Amino acid sequence: DLAFCNGVFHHIPKREREGVIRYIMNSLRPCGMFAMWENNPWNPGTRYVMSKIPFDRDAVPLSGPGARALMRSAGFRILRTDYYFIFPKSMRGLRWMEARLTPLPIGAQYQVLCRKG
Repeated sequence: DLAFCNGVFHHIPKREREGVIRYIMNSLRPCGMFAMWENNPWNPGTRYVMSKIPFDRDAVPLSGPGARALMRSAGFRILRTDYYFIFPKSMRGLRWMEARLTPLPIGAQYQVLCRKG
């Protein structure tokens, strides 16, 4: 009914991603949902943090539009894409605005929610 992953696809070699997404698609029931969370490579803070974490240094980021295209190629129907974690702790006074800003590709992470079929 639901498949979920968080921070996985940037560790999967590009040439293998399509096969993995098709595997997920084939594992879901009809109308099943897939929620993919990934680091946003368009966010400079995310890129900086990833460069400092040993297991992320060689990772190949996947942008929100890239993730959406990958999911569409497997036959998923995109329901929404949201970007989260926009303001760091030092700017927490602005976090009240984040709910309105989730459509903009500025958050540290994003979620693409899609449905099979």
